[in-house]
Amino acid sequence: MMARRGLTALSLVWLAALAASGWQPYDRATWWMEVAPVLIALPVLWVTARRFPLTGLALALIGFHGLVLMLGGAYTYARMPIGFEVQEWFDLARNPYDRFGHLMQGFVPAIVLRELLIRGGGLHRGALLQVLVLACCLAVSATYELIEFGAAMMLGQGADEFLGTQGDPWDTQWDMLMCLVGATIALIALTGLHNRQLGALRR
Repeated sequence: MMARRGLTALSLVWLAALAASGWQPYDRATWWMEVAPVLIALPVLWVTARRFPLTGLALALIGFHGLVLMLGGAYTYARMPIGFEVQEWFDLARNPYDRFGHLMQGFVPAIVLRELLIRGGGLHRGALLQVLVLACCLAVSATYELIEFGAAMMLGQGADEFLGTQGDPWDTQWDMLMCLVGATIALIALTGLHNRQLGALRR
C-alpha cells in the first residue's frame, strides 16, 4: 500500500512536470528524445508495482531523475539557466548541466540495479555486487552513448541539441566518467540506507 501511494505521488508529479516542460520547449524533437525514458519508465513501474514494488529510496531516486530529464528536455542541457549560473560561479568553459545529468545517470541506476540484483538475481551483498553494479551502470551509459551516436547519424546537424557536446571532442568520455562517479557516490553514500529499506521490505 505504501509503495502504491509513493508511485501515485510520483505519477502526479511527473505528469505535471511533463505538461510544464512540454508546453514550449526550446526544441520539440529534443524534448521527445530527452523525456522518452520517463514515458517508458512510468507504465513499467505501474505494471510491475504489485509483483515487484520498489523500495522508497529507489522510487524517490527514479522520480528525481525523471525531473532532471524533463528539465533538460525543456531547455536542452546546453541551455539550462541554472547551468549558466554555475558556469559563471566556477568560471567553467561550458554549461555543466549535461555533466550533472550524466552523474545522475549513474547515481540513480546504481541503487535501482543494486535492488534488482539483490532481490531478483539472488546476489549476496559484498564487493562483487558493488563491482557488478558499477559495470552495469557503465553499460547503461555506453548504451545511451550509442543511442546518441545513432541519433547523430540519422539526424545530422539536427541532433546537436540532443547531444549537447558544446564543442567538446571528449564529451562521450566525460559522460561515461560522470556516470561512473555518480554510481560510486551512490554506493558509498546510500548502501546502508538501501539495506535497511530492503530489510523492511522483506518483513
